[in-house]
Amino acid sequence: MHRIQLHYTLSRDVGDAQIRNPLPEMLEAVAQQGSISAAARTLGMSYRHVWGALKRWEEQLGGELIIWGKGQSAQLSEFGTKLLWAERQAQARLAPQIAALHADLERAFAVAFDDSAHVLTMYASHDDALASLRAHAATPGATGALHLDIRFTGSVDAIRALNEGRCTLAGFHTLEQPAATSLAARTYKPLLQPGLHKIIGFARRTQGLIVAKGNPLGLQSLTDVARTGARFANRPLGSGTRVLLEDLLAQEGLTGQHIAGFERDETSHTAVAQAVVSGAADTGLGIEMVARARGLDFVPLVDERYHLACLKATLEQPATRALRELLLTRVWQDHLASLPGYSPMHSGQVLAMSNVLPWWDFTRPKRPSAHRKKP
Repeated sequence: MHRIQLHYTLSRDVGDAQIRNPLPEMLEAVAQQGSISAAARTLGMSYRHVWGALKRWEEQLGGELIIWGKGQSAQLSEFGTKLLWAERQAQARLAPQIAALHADLERAFAVAFDDSAHVLTMYASHDDALASLRAHAATPGATGALHLDIRFTGSVDAIRALNEGRCTLAGFHTLEQPAATSLAARTYKPLLQPGLHKIIGFARRTQGLIVAKGNPLGLQSLTDVARTGARFANRPLGSGTRVLLEDLLAQEGLTGQHIAGFERDETSHTAVAQAVVSGAADTGLGIEMVARARGLDFVPLVDERYHLACLKATLEQPATRALRELLLTRVWQDHLASLPGYSPMHSGQVLAMSNVLPWWDFTRPKRPSAHRKKP
């Protein structure tokens, strides 16, 4: 079986949106011109180059492409004709997708040639406001466009990616005042170190129960979920929402064993909402925005902070500074406030770790008095 490989070329010249391949171009030239020499002139190549290339392709593809008859014009073989037809059909069917791919590649590489543009790689816990920020940031402004390369993953994996140098920023979330004995503290404290990391404010958001329209089971708390046996759509281990859920369960004197479907994982807030829409689950913990977008109801349980973490060494890099400046703008903060379940909270500000992650205690112990009693 022969496989297709795609290639593209960077050039100053203006081209078309096709994915080009020299073999079909040669076959079409031969079919139209009736000879190798005329086809070579049409393509701006030498006879020897075209003839040698066609022979190499015949060997690689295992079939005759051109039929040469003594005293007759060159013709495509049946195999060559079918190859040319297949390429024309594929180009015709895929023209819109090819044009879109061409445009996306051009936009992506335009950043590399734009001195005013910044690229910032971020691993982050799934969050719809971040997706909205990505679109907002890409709009060129007075200081140029900011392109956010966001990979959504669990909060734990996001911070690990930051510590391993795979990204510049990590997005994670916690309760507004997480207790020092909480699972959040035990999870994030080993990953974030004072003096090494900095915290940038992003947003306050509400998490709660995503339920069907009208909340038919009358769910108002996790205790209700356990009592009614409602089918629950959970989030995977390592996600910030899973950490939050287990802290909330502990506050209500519950464990995962009390929740029907606790072992069922969904990859994102959106996937949890879709499970409720489809009837595969009765509820799940998630953000209000995805519930409203799918015509579901939402029972708020808790407000939390969504943080952006970076290494202290990258805080003043141009791309990080451009993001902080964007987060401080009134335009962005007004947009964030318009999203269901979101509000700005120290957006763009560099925050003291002891304030937002209060399990860090930086109080210095009192030194013993240096005064000595006189003998």
